[in-house]
Amino acid sequence: MRTCLALDLKDNPEGIAQYEHLHQPEHIWPEIPAGIRAGGITDMQIYRIGTRLFMIVETAEGVDLNDAFNEIGKLPRQAEWAVLMDGFQQRLAEAQPGEHWAKMKPIFRLNA
Repeated sequence: MRTCLALDLKDNPEGIAQYEHLHQPEHIWPEIPAGIRAGGITDMQIYRIGTRLFMIVETAEGVDLNDAFNEIGKLPRQAEWAVLMDGFQQRLAEAQPGEHWAKMKPIFRLNA
């Protein structure tokens, strides 16, 4: 199942550059992608325009994304990574209570 999420980065060019740097394959902590996969997420992509981040998450059949994120958060270094990333990020005004990345509503699918 595909889910799309949005979040903003703090409007700080140096912080944005550091955020992108930390997400490059040669700089991301190896526990992070390993933990994401272990949680049942089969693909994850993050895109940026300005300060807006857009994440596409694909989960295995029958995997609830909230449950996957909760399980991932219990794995080694994931909580440390989340705290580090939180220093760069800010929630959207549209985010629901308790929601860090705001879930986006699908409005068009070519192959629905």
